[in-house]
Amino acid sequence: MKHLNAIKTIAASARPYWAGALFVAVSLPAAAHVTLEYQVANAGSYYKGTFKVGHGCGNSPVKQIVVTIPAGVQGAKAMPKAGWTLEVTREKLAQPRQDHGKAITEEVSRISWTAKTPADYLQNDWYDEFVLQAKLPAQAGMLYWPILQICEEGRMDWAEVPKPGQKLSDLKSPAAALELMPTGGGGEHNH
Repeated sequence: MKHLNAIKTIAASARPYWAGALFVAVSLPAAAHVTLEYQVANAGSYYKGTFKVGHGCGNSPVKQIVVTIPAGVQGAKAMPKAGWTLEVTREKLAQPRQDHGKAITEEVSRISWTAKTPADYLQNDWYDEFVLQAKLPAQAGMLYWPILQICEEGRMDWAEVPKPGQKLSDLKSPAAALELMPTGGGGEHNH
């Protein structure tokens, strides 16, 4: 009987903790935004960017995702999605660069996935991922990927970048963030 009373006491004292944890868990989806699956990578490496989309615009389904490629990112290639068309926008480089002995004169600046039909829209109750690969800049630091989420009704611009001293969590509509870590040298060629 003594043990039963001890268990009841522990359970009763834990109730406020679990109520608070439940409140936080229920509150999280309202603050959800488009994020990268892996938010840390080595500077200068090849990177698979998986953009996680967990909701629409209010109750409206997503019909288009547009990723703006940050400056310094090279050779971006989108992964096709069944039921979605791809549009790739390229911009002329001010200074051509070399890649495997070939002169590169333009770079991908934006990738857009658009649902082919309303049946292909990403419904608000569903989750999906939009994927690309690219070579990251050689300089360590933060890299921000602005995302435009266009819905059947409305849109969400995930494009805010923190000012010095400001946290990403302070922003209402933050861009997807990737921290580029310094490399240890070695000059690997992995892609």
